[in-house]
Amino acid sequence: MKPFEKMNSSNTALLIVDVINSCAHADCEIPEWNIHFSAIRKMVDRLEPFIQRFRLVVGGPVIFGKTVPWRKEYLADNVNELYSDEQFAYYSKDTTGFSEQFYKIEPQPQDLIAEKNTNDAFAMANLNEILAERGVRYVVVTGVFTDGCILASVVGGFSKGYSLVVLKDLVETTDVKTRQIIQRHLLEYTFPYLFSRVVSSEDFIKSWK
Repeated sequence: MKPFEKMNSSNTALLIVDVINSCAHADCEIPEWNIHFSAIRKMVDRLEPFIQRFRLVVGGPVIFGKTVPWRKEYLADNVNELYSDEQFAYYSKDTTGFSEQFYKIEPQPQDLIAEKNTNDAFAMANLNEILAERGVRYVVVTGVFTDGCILASVVGGFSKGYSLVVLKDLVETTDVKTRQIIQRHLLEYTFPYLFSRVVSSEDFIKSWK
């Protein structure tokens, strides 16, 4: 049985949140902040073949979400205001564009790309326009960080009326123990009770066959 009975190829999209170098590549880790991405890289190795299976089995739109350069001049005002406390400021120093390139995944010509200047992918008008134009009601969520932009996007998408499915083996966060614990609580409790269905990628694909 599908996560939602009324899901079909015409109304279901796959959203891939922030699988970009700044959130996955070893060169973008910040050891002094204990930011390491080995768990994310393992997840991406599973995500890449799933995207192909989604295309073949489901056939709905595939949307690659990514951030604008994570620097003050590009970000939403409230992000910059939050970062006015330097203890929590998380600006990128990269100006080459490397940070915003996709990590190990590559959009195809028929895929869609939605940029965001805040944590919630659904806060950006272009994503909502893309979904509305295609009649999408159900969004399958994958990507990083489960306790950051995935959380914000799940809450944001739900508040806008979408029904969401989070693939528990295709979302991930940094290696730090505290964030891994938060991720587990989100997937086991917060998401399924409040915002979304939570299933494995394998069970999701099987439900369509």
